[in-house]
Parts: sequence; structure tokens; C-alpha cells
Amino acid sequence: MRFAFPFRFAAGRSLRAVAALALLAPLSAVPLCAQTGQADQHAALSPGAKTEAARPDAAKPAAIEADAANPQPGVAAKAFDKVKQVAKSASDIFHRVPCHQPTGVPNSTGSLPHVAAKLAAGKPVVIIAFGSSSTQGYGSSSPEFTYPSRLAAQLRRQYPSADISVLNRGKGGEDAPEMMRRLQTEVIDVHPDMVIWQVGTNAVLRNLDPSETAKQVEDGVARIQADGADVVLVDPQYSPRVTERPESARGMVKLLGRIAALRHVGIFPRFEVMRDWHERQAIPIDDFVTADGLHMNDWGYACFAQLLGDDIIRSVGAIKIGVNVPGDVRTYRPM
Repeated sequence: MRFAFPFRFAAGRSLRAVAALALLAPLSAVPLCAQTGQADQHAALSPGAKTEAARPDAAKPAAIEADAANPQPGVAAKAFDKVKQVAKSASDIFHRVPCHQPTGVPNSTGSLPHVAAKLAAGKPVVIIAFGSSSTQGYGSSSPEFTYPSRLAAQLRRQYPSADISVLNRGKGGEDAPEMMRRLQTEVIDVHPDMVIWQVGTNAVLRNLDPSETAKQVEDGVARIQADGADVVLVDPQYSPRVTERPESARGMVKLLGRIAALRHVGIFPRFEVMRDWHERQAIPIDDFVTADGLHMNDWGYACFAQLLGDDIIRSVGAIKIGVNVPGDVRTYRPM
């Protein structure tokens, strides 16, 4: 077989050297894809291994032959590699812009007795992420980079022996009226241990009646609590489409805070956390919000999930070591 090289080579260069360049050239053109996890796949093979894999007459590597003779080690090795890839992708997303704890923003996730009790007893834990497009993951590059997926990965790393499920029940364009229509079938009937309810952004954008929103959210929280689940509300995001309606945005943040206090549930102050990214940490809006001026990008979802997960882990830890906060009392600790 003849190979046509699209470049001239100097006299005296060996054919072997040119062939090596030809084989390596496509590798240098591979883009860096740390956020999608593709970088991990490319890094898993050395240039030499890729060259051998490209040759149809190349002998099978010893590791592959061992796997063929004994499938179990091969399966275990693949599982171990997957764990390493997940851990690497979890850190790669923060390589360019670190995810720091905000300063001066209270942690009001509160106590999570149901989740803590399940983890302490070694029982499966089911968490439902309920909300609209920012729960569904609009703006992320893949399902892996939605906030529920990132949160699930973090909690599984923290509690490796626990059976933890984070179910994504986000649906774009919805707010309290639409969410209440599916609350029973998609949330309560599942009997979760914890519900993270992101709500309020579309109410601001659609100029919905705040008093009606408050009534629906309060009713929804009460129904979730009656089923025995811990609840954490998530308020609107700090993004241009939201902040161009400053009065409505501030009103929604206060409204959800009042409901959380009234119903004795936690609230993750997403609006203040994201404002801290921009105003105190000097992170440009474009670094955590997509071009539509509304939804978060991969980094935004990842940092949001990381901070929320940190709060959950701290709250669960406090309950497990005996700091048993009554269910009708919320805790406030600096992040």
C-alpha cells in the first residue's frame, strides 16, 4: 500500500522518521476537551500505544492478552480507569477558574436528618433535583455536566460505600404553577429522602404574581415535608436576564427566604453565591453564564453543585456526629 504525504521532506530524512511524523500528526491536532471528558480518553493512551493500535499487524499488548485469558481483571481495570476519569474530570473543570467558597454568604442549607439517618444506617439515599431549565441542564455541554450529575458524583466520592441516586426532574420553561402539576407523580410518589427545589427564575422573567408563587411554593414544600423528605430551596441565578429586573429578582430571593424560614427548610442562596463570583471574586459573567445571558455553563453548574454538595456534606456530618438539630430549626453557618 502506498501513502501520499501532504508535505515535502528534506533529502536524507529516513522513511521511518517521516512515517512516524505522519502517524503523530493527527494526534497533535486533537483539541483539548477537558470539560467533556474526551481529554481523559486521549490521555489514557501514550503516543506509542496509539501508534501500535493504528497498525493492523501490531501484536496485542500484554495487558489485552491477559484480559482475554482472564476477563475479571480486565473488568476491574476498566472500572478503576472509569473512577480515575471521573475524579480527573471533576478537577479539570476548575483548572482555569477555581471554585472558591464565597465570603460573607451564609450557609442556610439547614439540617438534613432524613439523609443523615439513611447514610448512617447504610441505606440507599434518593435525592430529587426538581426545577426548570437550570436543573434540566440547559447550557451544559453534556448530561455529565448538569448540576444534578455533578452533585451525584461528589456525594458518591464522599460516601463511596453508599447507594446514592440523584434524579433529575428539571423541565425547561416551568415555574411553580407547572411544577405543582407534576409534584405528586414526579416527586412525592418516588418517596425521596431529599428534594432540592429550584424555583422562581421564570416567575421573575414572566412577571408572575409573587403572592401566588409564594402560595404554591409553600404548599409544595408542605406536601414534600409531609412525605418525610428533607427540603432545600434554590433561589434564582445571578445572570444578566435576571438582574435586568432587579426589583423582581430581589423580591423573589426574599420571598423564597421567607418561605424557607416559615416552613423550617433549607435554602441555597444561589443568587448571592453567583453575585459573589462576579463582584468579589472578579470572575467575568461570561465565565459562568452562557451567551443567552440566563443559563449557566459547565463551570457555573459545576461550582454551583460543588458548593451545594459541600453544604449537604457538612449538614449531614453534623447530624451524624450527634449535633442533632431539631427538624423545625434551621442552622446558619459561614460557607
